[in-house]
Amino acid sequence: MTDSTSTVDVPGYKAGTWVLDPSHSEVTFSLRHMMISKVRGEFGVKSATIEAPENPLEAKVTASVDAASISTNDENRDKHLRSADFFDVETYPTIDFVSTGVRYEKGDFLVDGDLTMHGVTKPVTFTLEFGGFGTDPYGNYKAGATATTVINREDFGLTWNAALETGGVLVGKDVTITLDLQGSIQD
Repeated sequence: MTDSTSTVDVPGYKAGTWVLDPSHSEVTFSLRHMMISKVRGEFGVKSATIEAPENPLEAKVTASVDAASISTNDENRDKHLRSADFFDVETYPTIDFVSTGVRYEKGDFLVDGDLTMHGVTKPVTFTLEFGGFGTDPYGNYKAGATATTVINREDFGLTWNAALETGGVLVGKDVTITLDLQGSIQD
């Protein structure tokens, strides 16, 4: 574990405020369906900001997605997911993340924080993989990364399910969340 006085060298890292580029970012998820296959879906990114001081381990992340933007390529299922049985988007329109710390352990960046979904806030840890840094043809300095975590949806009050005649349930509990992110530093 890295203590609060530690720092880590990240080639290309620049201190400042980084803002997410929604057109080059996505929030996806997958979970078991009928215990035999996986269903995948995505959410529209509403906003994300990283306050990045000189020491990357002191960065602060805030992010929000639009819960009603859920898409699984099945409109009937998406309507059900937006309903009070699942996300209840009328009552809880966003899914939010606020970081509480950044760690560097065994070659991995770990971003700890509070995830709020369906009115419930729980601590989660995302494993972050840097894609790198670069300047686009318009002169914007960009960063890319992928972050992943696994949550138990029932911990967030998303408990609807249906028993199957063959045993098991329709919807799995464990949800893998993957964030493919690109952002630019603001002047």
